[in-house]
Amino acid sequence: MAFQLSSTAFSNGDMIPKKYTCDGNDISPPLQWSDAPEGTASYALTCDDPDAPVGTWDHWLLFNIPPATASLSKGVTPATELPSGGTHGKNSWGKLGYGGPCPPGGTHRYFFRLYALSKLLDLPPGATKEQLLKAMKGHVLGDAELMGKYRR
Repeated sequence: MAFQLSSTAFSNGDMIPKKYTCDGNDISPPLQWSDAPEGTASYALTCDDPDAPVGTWDHWLLFNIPPATASLSKGVTPATELPSGGTHGKNSWGKLGYGGPCPPGGTHRYFFRLYALSKLLDLPPGATKEQLLKAMKGHVLGDAELMGKYRR
C-alpha cells in the first residue's frame, strides 16, 4: 500500500464541512494516515491554499510529530508543543496552529500534505513554511496528500 492521508470529515476532492472553517468553529479536521515509509523518524504536516489572491496561503504547519502517531483528532490545540508530541509553525496569519478556510470569494482548494521524514527537525516553534521546507530537504521519505474545497 502507498502512504495515505485521509479524514473522516471529508473525502479527497470534496467540500470541507463549515465547522472546520472560519465560518464555523474554525477547528482542524480529524486526520489519519497509514502505510508510512519504513524508517520514518517524524512527520510534518502542512495545509495551504494555492488559490488565495495574494499567493499560496499557509493555514497550518506542524512538525516533529512522533513516528508512532497515525492520526490527529479534530480541534488540535494551537499550543506551541502538543501534549502527544509535535511543534507548531507559524501560519500566514502569523499565528500558531490551524486557521481554517476563509476564502474571500470563489471556491478554493486546501491541500493537507503529510511528510514522512528520516529525522526530527531542528526548528523552533513558530518556524515559517520556508524554514520548514528547507529543514526537510533531503529527509523526505514519502508524502501523502488530501485536498478539500471550500466556498463561502
